[in-house]
Amino acid sequence: MFKLQENGTNTKKEIIAGLTTFLTMVYIVVVNPIILKDAGVPFDQVFTATIIATVIGTLWMALMANYPIAIAPGMGMNAYFAYSVVGSHTDITYATAFSAVFVAGLIFIALSLTPFREKLIIAIPDNLKHGITAGIGLFIAFIGLRQTGLIADHPQNLVKLGDLHSPEAILALAGLAITIVLMVLRVNGALFIGMLVTSIIAYFTGQLKITKVIEAPSLPEGLIISNPLAAIGDVIQHDLYAVVFSFLLVTIFDTTGTMIAVAQQAGLMKGKTLPRARQALLADSVAATAGSIFGTSPTSAYIESSTGVAAGGRTGLTTVVVAALFVVAAFFGPLVSAVSGLPAITAPALIIVGCLMMESVAKITWNELDEAFPAFLIILSMPLTSSIATGIALGFISYPLLKVVRGKFREVHVLVYIFAILFFYQLAFLPH
Repeated sequence: MFKLQENGTNTKKEIIAGLTTFLTMVYIVVVNPIILKDAGVPFDQVFTATIIATVIGTLWMALMANYPIAIAPGMGMNAYFAYSVVGSHTDITYATAFSAVFVAGLIFIALSLTPFREKLIIAIPDNLKHGITAGIGLFIAFIGLRQTGLIADHPQNLVKLGDLHSPEAILALAGLAITIVLMVLRVNGALFIGMLVTSIIAYFTGQLKITKVIEAPSLPEGLIISNPLAAIGDVIQHDLYAVVFSFLLVTIFDTTGTMIAVAQQAGLMKGKTLPRARQALLADSVAATAGSIFGTSPTSAYIESSTGVAAGGRTGLTTVVVAALFVVAAFFGPLVSAVSGLPAITAPALIIVGCLMMESVAKITWNELDEAFPAFLIILSMPLTSSIATGIALGFISYPLLKVVRGKFREVHVLVYIFAILFFYQLAFLPH
């Protein structure tokens, strides 16, 4: 079924690769509930929904596309959901926001079945893509620093250095140091091991209390989206078109870029094309739609899959192992809940993931101001406005304007002009 011999691998390699990928990305079952909890979503709901979405997307990738690429709720989109969509709008509940995720997922599925998704990726300028990735990284790192108290509020300067003598700040700095050393030494599962070691320190210093370890998974809120028509109605009623578009835009670029990068590393690309691309692209769109029904933010292909590829993974058997391990993890909800109650344990992962996403800054064409300034606006505005959508909007508005001024209007795809008009209308006339 997985054509192991044809892909130059064997069962042992695939199992080891699956375990490796799992260890590098299992931090999401801790971090995702923490972020979405700030939007009011119950921890148990997000924890179980995260695993359901991960298993659905990863198994789809394994069985339909036969790729060693895992799917799970994406970092960045969870922050956008919690802090920009729900946190910045008093009239939008997390249930309403999940309606936007659901609608985006349906559109995502439709786009994945057509050539439009590929055309959209080609149409968006590379420098805007790089700016979006870097801006989200900076935003995520900023959230991690604030959660631990390493950065605190200031009445005049907005932010200042926090109290470095507080037990939580000391624990966070210790966790950050441990994790970054493991990352530098290229230890597989460094983020997960870092959280594990920090949890042990917290337990023996009395900051972490564990009363229960194993429990059957549950969905206390049931299905968040039970009526598709009602979900579509929520999007229309609350004018969440820009939110839907932002979910779509970031997820499309993130997932497609990651899939291509991992497939190239594994030697699975045929020239510039990705075999079974439609089946692979459907994995994250199906998972995102299903995840919203149960209560989690949009999914994405995980770049951590590259660690499994490096360990020899070449087929969907790798991702079957990943999915199976996430099913096992579903029974450790109480332990994860206890760990997630102490931000100092998980914040180092946010800060380091943010650092890794900042790699995109190096790919921006800084010596051409009409290319660099829109990307700079995106990177600057995302953390300062606490809104990923605002950063994307400012980038898409400024890019075609600068190209027109330079007489390069023909270089801009018509879709970018359409997006610029839509974003301008949203910023000027709609609540944000």
